[in-house]
Amino acid sequence: MRELDTEGRMIDRIVHAYDDPIIRLYCRGRFQILRLPFLQEIGQYLPREGMILDIGCGFGLFSLFYAMRSPRAKLRGIDQNSRRIATAIRVAQRLGLSNTSYEVGDATTCKLEGCFDGAYMLDVIHHIPVAAVMPLLRRVKQVLRPGSRLIIKDVDTRPFFKLWFTFALDKIMDYRTPVHYWESAYLRSSLEGLGLEVHLHAMRDYLPYPHVLYICRLPS
Repeated sequence: MRELDTEGRMIDRIVHAYDDPIIRLYCRGRFQILRLPFLQEIGQYLPREGMILDIGCGFGLFSLFYAMRSPRAKLRGIDQNSRRIATAIRVAQRLGLSNTSYEVGDATTCKLEGCFDGAYMLDVIHHIPVAAVMPLLRRVKQVLRPGSRLIIKDVDTRPFFKLWFTFALDKIMDYRTPVHYWESAYLRSSLEGLGLEVHLHAMRDYLPYPHVLYICRLPS
């Protein structure tokens, strides 16, 4: 219970560190979708120290949370939106975090450099052009250490009413952004085709989101 209270306060600190009230509202919404129990569930598969890659980090919400939660870890975020990256850098400084770094780049085309002890992509896959997804995942695998994990949180195509709920919200957030939702069995098979050991489970929610968590482990 004490850990829940502490990490709940972390979320509040992060949200209030953003100046723009619109961004703050967006961040609060994202933390309502990926609530603390989900972040803890995802976080149990991330190392408590070492280098962790956040692909499609946006405003830095989740990398800031995991950096605060695991001060011995170093979080590196990448996003193609320069405004969001500038905001993430500013908020990390305001929070006094020295274990985060951010850079502008399209993960599907930029060169990924370094050697990472873990990586994650949270609600990113369905916003990437279909033809670019597997090449990106292959490149991410190449920068991960043997035995480390890639965590992917995305949405399934079933049940149908949950898919349409998610689609409507995606379009409300940005009607211009194309989306493609992957059937979980197909994406799992594709990940296994890259030589990853994949464990998949649904994430239960009171909201009608078809959350799916893919825990992908590189063989040692």
